[in-house]
Amino acid sequence: MWLRGLLLLFVVAVVSGGVAFWSAQNALVKPLTLPVDGLRMDVESGSNLSRILLRLESEGVLRSPRWVRLYARIKSQSSIHPGEYLIPAGSNAMDLVGRLNRGDVTRYRVTLVEGWTFQQALSQIRHSNKIRQTAAGESIAAAAQALGIEGNPEGRIFPDTYVYRSGASDLDLLRQAFERMDTVLAEEWQQRGENLPYKDAYEALIMASIVEKETGVPWERDEIAGVFVRRLQRGMRLQTDPTVIYGLGDQYDGNLRRADLRNATPYNTYVIGGMPPTPIALPGREAIHAALHPKDGNSLYFVAKGDGSHHFSSTLNEHNRAVREYQLKRRSDYRSSPANNTKND
Repeated sequence: MWLRGLLLLFVVAVVSGGVAFWSAQNALVKPLTLPVDGLRMDVESGSNLSRILLRLESEGVLRSPRWVRLYARIKSQSSIHPGEYLIPAGSNAMDLVGRLNRGDVTRYRVTLVEGWTFQQALSQIRHSNKIRQTAAGESIAAAAQALGIEGNPEGRIFPDTYVYRSGASDLDLLRQAFERMDTVLAEEWQQRGENLPYKDAYEALIMASIVEKETGVPWERDEIAGVFVRRLQRGMRLQTDPTVIYGLGDQYDGNLRRADLRNATPYNTYVIGGMPPTPIALPGREAIHAALHPKDGNSLYFVAKGDGSHHFSSTLNEHNRAVREYQLKRRSDYRSSPANNTKND
């Protein structure tokens, strides 16, 4: 009699174990119920795995969250990271737990372009996907204050592509770009050439911004820097149009007039001696390097040739001849930048 009872208990245990095993396998291995293009889900800071699993159960995405919790505990994958996740169709509960534990969140990119102004970069950041806008990004002045910059922050953030998670703020991106510029400028300043007319790295940054705006083809950066450095060393005015345009601000309508060259703004290098008070754009590393390693030579002038490159001259007479050739007889295909920025062999 007792043998029959023992056998019955054994059968019940086997059946129960089989049911439990089947239930666990079903909960963990069977694909989740997801849309054909996957499921996007936001995990807020402070949330936990149990809460996420119960939410997904209520939405009909998974079943038996207790087995999923047990699996995560056994695999030491119970901790999760906040952010936006894309769970691809065909994923199962084990895939889900792994993604949440690793923090495989969706990442976004924003690119700040060399030669842009701070305002253009700020607008690009604030209007990027999944960016959280804050009071710090409402104006240039507010951004400067949040970054701890006194005065005009022009040129103080580095043009590059930045990767961020959903929910990152505009200030997060600005601070990252600001710190990146400080790092790049310090590195380049440490390796600067000799006999440069800059009292500090900030003046080199100002020059780099001018070089960035004047350069149409990348291989001319150091030669353009050489022209401006020699002008400073000889006490000549820089006389560069991009500084005038920057000083005009919203008054600039795309057409630079002779009267504008006489307009005495702090940035008009046809009127002021030396360099403008701040950068006029965001310079990239190559422009910063060129400003700190200007090309040797005698050229003091340059004029756009219409294909993106420039003609460089060492005398005013030669320069005036080049102006007559390239500027006063502009071809129909004249352009200030090349069709592409790759050097032709």
